[in-house]
Amino acid sequence: MILSADSSSPVINTPDRKLRIRQLGVAEYTPVWEAMQRFTNERDAATDDEIWLLEHKPVFTQGQAGKPEHLISTGDIPVVQADRGGQVTYHGPGQLVAYLLIDLKRGQIGVRELVTLMEQKIVSVLADLAIKAAPRPDAPGVYIEPAATGAKIAQLGLRVRRGCSFHGLSLNVDMDMEPFQRINPCGYIDMEVTSIALQRSDTPTVEVIGTKLAEQIAAELGYNADHIIIDSNLPY
Repeated sequence: MILSADSSSPVINTPDRKLRIRQLGVAEYTPVWEAMQRFTNERDAATDDEIWLLEHKPVFTQGQAGKPEHLISTGDIPVVQADRGGQVTYHGPGQLVAYLLIDLKRGQIGVRELVTLMEQKIVSVLADLAIKAAPRPDAPGVYIEPAATGAKIAQLGLRVRRGCSFHGLSLNVDMDMEPFQRINPCGYIDMEVTSIALQRSDTPTVEVIGTKLAEQIAAELGYNADHIIIDSNLPY
C-alpha cells in the first residue's frame, strides 16, 4: 500500500449519497492536484464523493518518500514533488488516471480496504480484456501474471486527510513507455513496466476503460446508476 495520511476528524453519515464522476480529458498535473487539495480541505459531511478520470500531460511525480536517486534522466519532462505516498512514477497521454475523492469514514471503509478495492477492480477490468494480472504483497500496484515476476501495468498512490482520500491510481493503456526508462519506477531498479497495448493487439480507448473501471469501483462502494452524476468540469 502506498499511503500518506493526516489526522482525521469525525464524519457524520448522510443519506441519499451521490457520486460525481468527472471526465476531464487531458490535463496538466498541477492544476488538478491543487483542485484535489482544495476539494478535500473544504469538503464536509454533506459533500458528495467524486472520482476524476483523466490523462495527464507528460510529468514525473515524486511521492513524499521519493528519493532523488530514482530520477535517472528526466530530460525535458517536469518533476513535481507531490503529497501522495510512494516514490516516483510517470504520467502521460494514453494512461488512465483515476483520482478517488472518497469520504472513508462516512462509507465505513478502511484505507487497506480501499487499496484492495482499487487493485481488485483493475484486475477485473484487465480480465475482461483477457489480460491476467494480480497485485503483489511486496510491491504496491498491479502486475501481469505471474505477478511475482511480471511487468507492472498499474500504479497506486493515496493520501488520506480528515478521513477522506485523494490521489488514486494510474493504468497504462496505450502510451509512450520510454519515459519509464528515465526513472526507477516506484523506486524499484530495473522494474519492467507494460501497458494494455503491449499485451493485446486491439486496445479500447482510455475513456472506455475509465468508464468501466469507475462503474466497478462505484458499485463496490455502494453506488448505483441512480446515484451517479457525470461531469466534465474541474472544480475550482
